[in-house]
Amino acid sequence: MIHGPCYVKFMQIKKIQDGNFEGKKVLVRADFNVGIVEGKIQEKFKLEACKETVAYLASQAGTKIALTSHLGRPDGKENLEFSLAQLVDELEKILNKKIVFVSDCIGEKVASALATVKEDEVLLLENVRFHGDEETNGEKFSQQLSENFDVFVNEAFSVCHRNQASVTGITRYLPSYGGFWLQKELENLDKVVNNPELPATAIIGGAKIETKLPLLNLFETIYTNILVGGKIANEAFEEKIQFSSKVILPVDFAGDRLDIGEKTIQIFKEIIAGSKVIVWNGPLGKFEQPPFDKGTREILAAVISSGAYTLIGGGESVQVLEENKLMDKISFVSTGGGAMLEYLSGNAMPGLEALKIQN
Repeated sequence: MIHGPCYVKFMQIKKIQDGNFEGKKVLVRADFNVGIVEGKIQEKFKLEACKETVAYLASQAGTKIALTSHLGRPDGKENLEFSLAQLVDELEKILNKKIVFVSDCIGEKVASALATVKEDEVLLLENVRFHGDEETNGEKFSQQLSENFDVFVNEAFSVCHRNQASVTGITRYLPSYGGFWLQKELENLDKVVNNPELPATAIIGGAKIETKLPLLNLFETIYTNILVGGKIANEAFEEKIQFSSKVILPVDFAGDRLDIGEKTIQIFKEIIAGSKVIVWNGPLGKFEQPPFDKGTREILAAVISSGAYTLIGGGESVQVLEENKLMDKISFVSTGGGAMLEYLSGNAMPGLEALKIQN
């Protein structure tokens, strides 16, 4: 995957603009896996990601559109805490269309809804994870998902690293395409690893250093600096992991290693100020618990004021941006956390492989 200083990923996938959807029943796999706190939806950005694709499909004569997604971990059982019905009002505002909720994602309820749906309406199907065979990519469930539809569109980059029925299984039965947002994800992620303008800086935080090491190793071959914080910085020290001089670990901490310290913040800020490209995945401390959000927030402010091309991904990172109304200050915000790590690390992505143009 790595060719000297340049990383080559470009994958040719079947794109929505190459398909004909007139008069077709289209199932769109979206990413509506958002936090819901006391009825208030977090990460509305994820709901907005499918807007362009829905509008494009709706512009074609006679198209009937159904959206589906997972939400949380209901363990293959119906659980109203994880029902997509909670998203109806917000989706209506975002898509500017009447949303008709269907209390299942397969079978007669879906067939009946498709038969009666009006031209200006969009169906929202129930959580695919209410069926246990979703996560195990069951063949029967994949077929059941497909049987009411003519075409499948994947608009959920964040689950493309999963081999699941609504991501890969369904593509065995329907013509399948990548939506506009999924395409933007690939274009922007490729951009930051294919000859990025130097100096380029990666900021890697969060937890589970074993999942971040491939990305750290990749950026060492391409980027000028890799700034490391969060729990993975503690793990790096504890495991005595050796890195090149490009990797900058914290020189001090706040609290009991719950955040990067003042000296580290200043070092990171100076590096960021001179960067032309910045990629960030994962918070630099226990940001959900003040005052240990200071490092993440100060570094975020430095990234925004840097003037660099900026790409940020990961649920916690997006949450900070949304809470502070800073989404439009970042060049590109990825919906993927784990998927972003997998893609940038050069690993195979089942959801993308299923859409790949076969030569």
